[in-house]
Amino acid sequence: MGIRLPGFFLAKQILRQSVLNAKKGASTSLDVPKGFLAVYVGETQMKRFLIPVSYLNQPLFQDLLSRVEEEFGFNHSMGGLTIPCGEDTFTDITSQLIRS
Repeated sequence: MGIRLPGFFLAKQILRQSVLNAKKGASTSLDVPKGFLAVYVGETQMKRFLIPVSYLNQPLFQDLLSRVEEEFGFNHSMGGLTIPCGEDTFTDITSQLIRS
């Protein structure tokens, strides 16, 4: 069983960027429960989802974040983590994570 350090560093970079954007006033974290992370999902209309931070350790979710980073980078106008994919795709991925 190996440790996936690249995924850990990717998750850490995403969280750091989200915190920096939140400090700029783009969003607030007061309504996010401890142990969760707010993400914005959508291609044109963004919808906010709260996901457990444990998802950041899951290979399937790390793959999604890597694809987002490659295509869009980390500078998001929403101030939080933005995942520009369809809501159906995102809910399919998260439902797979719940089952595993």
